[in-house]
Amino acid sequence: MFDFAPAAAADALAIIRRLQAAGFVAYLAGGCVRDGLLGRQPKDFDVATDAAPETVRELFGRRNTLAFGVSFGVIGVRGSAATPTEVATFRSDGTYSDGRRPDHVRFGSAEEDALRRDFTINGLFHDPVRDVVIDFVGGRADLANRLVRAIGDPRQRIAEDKLRMLRAVRFAATLGFTLDYQTAASIRRSAAEVTVTSGERIGAELRRMLGNRGASLALELLADTHLLEPIWPGTERNAEALKRAIRLAGAVQPPEFKAIVAVVIAATSSDPAATAADLAERWKWSGDERDAVRHTLRYLDTVVAADRLAWSVVQPVLMSPHRSSLLQAAESWALVHDLPTAGIELCRQRLASWPAERLDPPPLVTGKTLIDLGFRPGPAFKRTLATIRDAQLDGEIDSEVEATAWVKRLLDEA
Repeated sequence: MFDFAPAAAADALAIIRRLQAAGFVAYLAGGCVRDGLLGRQPKDFDVATDAAPETVRELFGRRNTLAFGVSFGVIGVRGSAATPTEVATFRSDGTYSDGRRPDHVRFGSAEEDALRRDFTINGLFHDPVRDVVIDFVGGRADLANRLVRAIGDPRQRIAEDKLRMLRAVRFAATLGFTLDYQTAASIRRSAAEVTVTSGERIGAELRRMLGNRGASLALELLADTHLLEPIWPGTERNAEALKRAIRLAGAVQPPEFKAIVAVVIAATSSDPAATAADLAERWKWSGDERDAVRHTLRYLDTVVAADRLAWSVVQPVLMSPHRSSLLQAAESWALVHDLPTAGIELCRQRLASWPAERLDPPPLVTGKTLIDLGFRPGPAFKRTLATIRDAQLDGEIDSEVEATAWVKRLLDEA
């Protein structure tokens, strides 16, 4: 079921062997088991055991362990991989008074640990030594039926941690699974409470949903479960615009969070710049994400019409480090709106064939050039420099001599 050659997998297997040799129960747990059963190589491998946190530290040595979350029974064990393996003690959770994390935990059995998890497909254990799957929650059947179903009472699972509503949508969308009816109904009833969760955690879930395959399905499910409006205000006010946005999200290939967010905003918002600023604050975007979405929204039409515009208008847009997001968004926009793609193809061709010094050539004249020519700084400076730069990019001038002649004529006429 697993390839244990990669360092992270080998570390987890070695930890389980050592725990079992010391007389403890130890399994692979959670998402890595789910992915293994689906035929995917997991990125992360978590271990669950009945050994107490202090026992784990004693067994592997304090220099080789990190107290990731001792109160929750989680210890990091260093190995050959760059990231330590998380080793968690089986536990059952107490009440969740803040709707995010348990107030207290009690260490317990493997079954208790499975029953406190969110969805059946994430509640599986695997013993790699015996090559046995341990299933207390019906997760294998739900994997076979491609179903995301809460463990136990979905209302209780959601009440414990509101983020589970978004996680349910993410798993269904990225895996191409169906949301269990009762789980979906419980999400609809509690959807307005999703904002109890921090904007940072909501943003992290949306990055994983909208930066992955199944982005269009994620938007559909968010709307169907009534989660979209609380986290992305305004998207549900126009049903036709939302349908178009869902199609746009699916047309961004390969999926990319920044491009998808930009086209959805463009399709659904009456004030895209204000919406982008609001979402950036809500979801705690990085500076790169803010700049990329803003650049894409501003220049989407420019790229689509690039073959019909002066090149001096288009070329500065392509100098941006965010041009990849912009082009992906433009291709999606043209496809869904049945627009010509010649402008986008022109941009792609020039980006592929032009060296950097041609795409962004040094200016032929600068402000210092103008001062050296005896002109005083003033309003005409900026206009003159912009005019010369446009002429340079459009191929009307290609030397300092020609540029200087243009400068003298323009400033004499000013």
